Amino acid sequence: MLGGGIGPRAWILNAQVPGGYPRLDPDAHLAEIAAAEALAGPGAALMTAADVSAYTVAVDEGVTATVTSGLGVRGWAADPAAGTDGPPPPGTVNIVVTVPVALSDAALVNAVATATEAKVQALLDAGLDCSGTPTDAVCVAAPEPGPGAAAQPFAGPRSRWGSRLARAVHGAVLDGALRQP
Repeated sequence: MLGGGIGPRAWILNAQVPGGYPRLDPDAHLAEIAAAEALAGPGAALMTAADVSAYTVAVDEGVTATVTSGLGVRGWAADPAAGTDGPPPPGTVNIVVTVPVALSDAALVNAVATATEAKVQALLDAGLDCSGTPTDAVCVAAPEPGPGAAAQPFAGPRSRWGSRLARAVHGAVLDGALRQP
């Protein structure tokens, strides 16, 4: 919702908001929350009505996935119903993945796709008939390439870092999904 896209970020925030979130300016609201927490510089912020203190974490060979799961409203991405311009109903799986190596821009985009694929696999493995919720978000954090060090060019599920990312996301999402009432 705030600070999306590719570029340097100093912080990541996953903010809990009430169900039926009434504001129509989530980017401004998240900037207010970040300022209140004294977060300085450019950052990335996500929001959820899920209990952020009930996050799940999985680690796979240096890749860490931290997930908050609110699966009360879920469905399929390619739902035949018409979309709306208003806010979607609550329900969010927020995924924040940290990778210890620099990724090229293309690999960062691929990492988001890989995380999404792993999320769907975990939801199905948990026995849920869905691809996610209406407001899921993914944030991938990786260091910038250093002098003379090339960024990893791949983050698909069969690449070294993408496979680790997929397993970490799958583990954290599955754990969170199995904890749902």
